[in-house]
Amino acid sequence: MSTETLYKAYRTPLFSMAYRMLGSVMDAEDIVQEAFIAYDQLPDAASIRNERAFLYKIVTNRCLDLLRSSAKKRELYVGPWLPEPLLPTGAAMADPSDIYLQKETISTAYLLLLQQLNAVERAVFLLREIFHYSYDEIADMIGKSSANCRQIFHRAQKSIHFDPEHVPPVSVAERQIKEFVNSLIQGNTGKLLELLSENVVFYSDGGGKVKAAQVPITGLQRVAALLQNLLQMYAGKMRYTFELVNGMPGIRLMTDDGLQYIFSFAFRQQRIETIYSVANPEKLRHV
Repeated sequence: MSTETLYKAYRTPLFSMAYRMLGSVMDAEDIVQEAFIAYDQLPDAASIRNERAFLYKIVTNRCLDLLRSSAKKRELYVGPWLPEPLLPTGAAMADPSDIYLQKETISTAYLLLLQQLNAVERAVFLLREIFHYSYDEIADMIGKSSANCRQIFHRAQKSIHFDPEHVPPVSVAERQIKEFVNSLIQGNTGKLLELLSENVVFYSDGGGKVKAAQVPITGLQRVAALLQNLLQMYAGKMRYTFELVNGMPGIRLMTDDGLQYIFSFAFRQQRIETIYSVANPEKLRHV
């Protein structure tokens, strides 16, 4: 099979594996490109019996290498770390209907759950849970025994407490987000009380590059006050659009001085439970 044919067939699932591993759109795209270049340069590519598994092996191990080399940088990150937002306008989401880009498992909340796993646990969990590889195949990819991979998977599975039932239909989430924005703009505190969970949490990732809350803001009153202050600060100096962010309705806010904020949301019992804001310009270069 030609490299071009393989690229068309496997680019999206390979990207989705790397993105879930890294939480970085740009790094994931680079690693996928590197994997196909490495495959194309093989002197005996025709002898490879399972090209798909071979490509996943390259991508997985390059992700593991990158995570190990950047561990210290993550420890020194200023403020909350959030994954780079994935918007359908980018090449990465050229086919958002693809099964490997299903909204539940590329949501910001799900990606943050994956970050609680160490790099090897994350790789084993994704290869088994999302991409349905056997333990023998995973063992070959990451250089561990099949029994060990089985143990790693079950340990990781116990750590991932994710209930897809809390993810509302896109149409419901879109309506709630629009009502949320209108309530903020109109100063309708009563409506905000209906839309936001009492224990809502706001995470803001400025990465030390843009002014942002250094710690998560918790509680309805504090979160509402922070967002209303943000609106007042940029009154008449901003515009916003509703976008799909990581498969779910979100918001892109752009200020006249060139700043961008990408908002995504998590829900529980029909209310907004978590608000994620990425403003670090290094994480928004792809949008």
